[in-house]
Amino acid sequence: MNEFEALILGIVQGLTEYLPVSSSGHLVVASSFMEVKDPDENLTFAVLVHAATALSSLIIFRVAIASIFRDLFKFQWNEGTKYVAMLALSAVPVVIVGLVFEAQLSAMFEGNIALVGAMWLVTGGLLLLTMYVKQHDQKPTFVNTLIIGFAQAIAVLPGISRSGATIATGLLLKMEKADAAKFSFLVVIVPILGKAALDLKDLISGDPTTAGASQGLPPMVALIGFLAAFLTGLAACKAMLSIVQKGKLHYFSIYCFVLGIFAILIGTNIISFGS
Repeated sequence: MNEFEALILGIVQGLTEYLPVSSSGHLVVASSFMEVKDPDENLTFAVLVHAATALSSLIIFRVAIASIFRDLFKFQWNEGTKYVAMLALSAVPVVIVGLVFEAQLSAMFEGNIALVGAMWLVTGGLLLLTMYVKQHDQKPTFVNTLIIGFAQAIAVLPGISRSGATIATGLLLKMEKADAAKFSFLVVIVPILGKAALDLKDLISGDPTTAGASQGLPPMVALIGFLAAFLTGLAACKAMLSIVQKGKLHYFSIYCFVLGIFAILIGTNIISFGS
């Protein structure tokens, strides 16, 4: 992996982790076109960009997170502890799916652009449905946040947008727009950090002598990828909060439909860029 590839993949990760268009789907397609094959480099890079996007979430929501922790350390049942409990409950489905099926799903989707395209069509349909829900007056509850958790678990499939699935589900459950977006971006920190931790574990176990060092990945390449993912993640997260508040989430369905059809055509060799 060179500096240019790290820049492009970092930008792709940072933007698509928050925009409802599937970061994993874009990375599968981008990596296929760039033919980045070194597994050690990819694994190290995955740890870096996931850590970068998690950090961008923590910064954007630092005030809300600080407030939650203040309530939490009062050691009594209050709004903060209730919110943490809902976040924990919502994270359970994706943790189970990630631990049990992560390897199988990765193998199934690796290089399978047509399958990723089909999942993009599913994302587009989900986003489109949000335009038909006009009433948004529900607060987060244990029931609706658990449903959001199941949506997040489904979004482990490349092409299913994690932010798109969770925010759209919240809106379809008539949650207030700001609450749906905030909860989605806070609960997504768990799987982002979890994915980074799993990749780091695999990297370390693959070569214990490196103990997590950037094996095969030049320091400048690592730095460029991290900064690209972090800075674009900040911008994308802020943009998404505004988009959801304005009720424009369904606009992204057009992009997902077009990209999904395009990916299916490429993946099935109906169209080709080869000679």
